Amino acid sequence: MHTERAAKTTACADAHCSASAPAARPAAPGPSLRWDIFCHVVDNWGDAGVCWRLCRQLAAAGQQVRLWIDDPSLLALLAPEPRHGADAAVAVHPWPRTQPTALPPPLPPSDVLVEAFGCHVPDTWVAARLPATSPEGAHGIWLNLEYLSAEPWVARSHGLPSPVLHGPLRGRTKWFFFPGFTPDTGGLLREADLLARQQAFDEQAWRARQGPHSGPWVSLFCYEPPALAALVAQPALAHARWLVAAGRSAAAWQRTAAAALPVTASACIQPTVPQPAFDERLWACDLNLVRGEDSLVRALWAGRPFLWQIYPQDDDAHHVKLEAFLRWLDAPPHWQAWLRAWNGVPGAVPPALTADDLAAWTEAARTARQRLLAQDDLLTRLLAFVHAKRASG
Repeated sequence: MHTERAAKTTACADAHCSASAPAARPAAPGPSLRWDIFCHVVDNWGDAGVCWRLCRQLAAAGQQVRLWIDDPSLLALLAPEPRHGADAAVAVHPWPRTQPTALPPPLPPSDVLVEAFGCHVPDTWVAARLPATSPEGAHGIWLNLEYLSAEPWVARSHGLPSPVLHGPLRGRTKWFFFPGFTPDTGGLLREADLLARQQAFDEQAWRARQGPHSGPWVSLFCYEPPALAALVAQPALAHARWLVAAGRSAAAWQRTAAAALPVTASACIQPTVPQPAFDERLWACDLNLVRGEDSLVRALWAGRPFLWQIYPQDDDAHHVKLEAFLRWLDAPPHWQAWLRAWNGVPGAVPPALTADDLAAWTEAARTARQRLLAQDDLLTRLLAFVHAKRASG
């Protein structure tokens, strides 16, 4: 979710809001299609967060969207306000994923069916929601929207078909769509109005509403990072105000970091906020500590220093994922050292973190952001992919 910086200038004075940033490109042209997007909530915010952002952006692009989610209650936290405009075009349906015999409701079929993060949609639901061809003869498109990674195999796998050889869906094809950081992948979610929102954001007013503070601001959204206590004690953060996300992040803070907080620093638990407000928190802070996928992408767009905690895996596969991301990020060595320590890489010892280090991280974060802004966003690539497959049959 979140990226930081050391300088105290306003967001509009930052390089990430400069006139050199390319204007948002319109989504690929094409007809309005009906989309069914399925979400199995595994890691709370990340799964639902990505799916909700995608649904909103599709609806804003004139698409008809239904979100099927097995824990709809999360949307009350991510988007609690009354829905209007494009948001109102997203129809939210509970998905009885744990009831194998549950039948899909009798709704009009879709043109595109998306299994987010490889969640398995039963054959009966796929057949009912996505006819092989429409009455007009167009082919239904079945997609697996995969996890985000910078590993080389992602570009090789993006856009590949997965034919169904057996069972009631025999003859159908599912397509792999991989988000990514390079032009040969599916890209990253980015709203068309993102740059305008950042340029209009008043960082100093935002901070003033949180109460007076003259030191660095740090946002914390994490699992249980091994180096949390060490980071709290760093010289650059001796006078920091820590904004700690409620829930798992707050629990980790109380267990491992609260006792290490210098007397010159302070911390406060932050309530869960809607996605736009979370973005603003990242824009306002000098260092953002993020986890999972959705918050990483928001940290990249913020253009501030960040530490990303990848979802930990028992076989340490997340360390391989981290190294691939570091190669893409091209970060200063001391930033790489902290990212490794933050993710529990064996033997990783982070150096002392100074204000000069954070300034170097800021420059690298802005450079990475500019590289991403020069590429098409995920929605543009997704629409182009779908329209091309429908046209080719």
